[in-house]
Amino acid sequence: MDTQHPAERILLGPGPSPVSARVLRALAAPTLGHLDPQYLAIMDEVCDMLRAVFLTKNALTFPVSGTGMAGMECIAVNLVEPGDEVIVCVNGVFGGRMKDVMSRCGATVHALEAPWGETFDHEAIAAALERHPRTKVVGIVQAETSTGAHQPIAGLAEIVHRAGAMLVVDAVTSLGGHELRVDDWGIDAVYSGTQKCLGCPPGLAPVSFGERALAAMDARKAPVQSWYLDVSMLRKYYTSGGGGRVYHHTAPINMTYALREALAIVLEEGLEARWARHAAMHARLRAGLESLGIGYVPARSLHTLNCIHIPPGADDAAVRRRLLEEYGIEIGAGLGAMAGKAWRIGLMGHGATVRNVDLVLTALAAVLGRR
Repeated sequence: MDTQHPAERILLGPGPSPVSARVLRALAAPTLGHLDPQYLAIMDEVCDMLRAVFLTKNALTFPVSGTGMAGMECIAVNLVEPGDEVIVCVNGVFGGRMKDVMSRCGATVHALEAPWGETFDHEAIAAALERHPRTKVVGIVQAETSTGAHQPIAGLAEIVHRAGAMLVVDAVTSLGGHELRVDDWGIDAVYSGTQKCLGCPPGLAPVSFGERALAAMDARKAPVQSWYLDVSMLRKYYTSGGGGRVYHHTAPINMTYALREALAIVLEEGLEARWARHAAMHARLRAGLESLGIGYVPARSLHTLNCIHIPPGADDAAVRRRLLEEYGIEIGAGLGAMAGKAWRIGLMGHGATVRNVDLVLTALAAVLGRR
């Protein structure tokens, strides 16, 4: 194994996703200082572009220095403090992680659970809010990467706000690949990651905070438990408010360049065209898999992450190893309760193409002996 020269894999797992040459070239631009006026102008452009991709006017929209889980923690530690009550919808690994993170913030977490692969009816969430009237935050995953389940979000904020709570959404595997309308849908706080449908290397976590979230942070009684993720300080760097930038930490300069280029590609394509492309590639993959006798785990599947049953008699690890070694294709193993039972095929961003769909179908058929 040549560790000096990483192989060119075809990344069709749950992430990271393939990165275009344009984005990789952007990474190689000269490094600036994190308070250099030119870098600050670039960072402001990135925040503006994130607002366009999130479909929001939220002033506090920025890339957290860290991967998608840093985005989850950033929102949790800033909105939740000891003694708060929250409801977290758990139907897979990442709902479970949100529950864990909220608990570590000192909250009393009421888990609303659904079987893995299923989604939540809004009526069930409304009933949970009635059972727990002191709820401050409702957290839910739009794109559950462990099962491929696609959670409906539109209309949920009305239920949550009527109960006096805030809606937090995990959009790590949906931003840039599935419809997501932060303002129109009334989402109070949302987080994502660069390494999925945005087609950028891992390392940044886009977040956006609405007015309710800002008010809740301003009304905190206890200091944010994380210094690094304390938005009361971060906002002074990302939104100067006319008072000048206040240093907080050294931003990942070259990753910001890469994200700007990735977002430029998203906006050049257009959000609706991009959503339609992901839907078309999912339909093409699904038709091919079903012709091989392979079915899906969730009833309502993501377009960006396809979680499929391992066919009877197939050796999970051996199939994935052959795909990697013989074809250079990475697909994902099952996660959590799905371990050994499912494969996860990602079609995200730069990787959601006819070429990649047909290639993985051909390779999988050959390895399974079904061509």
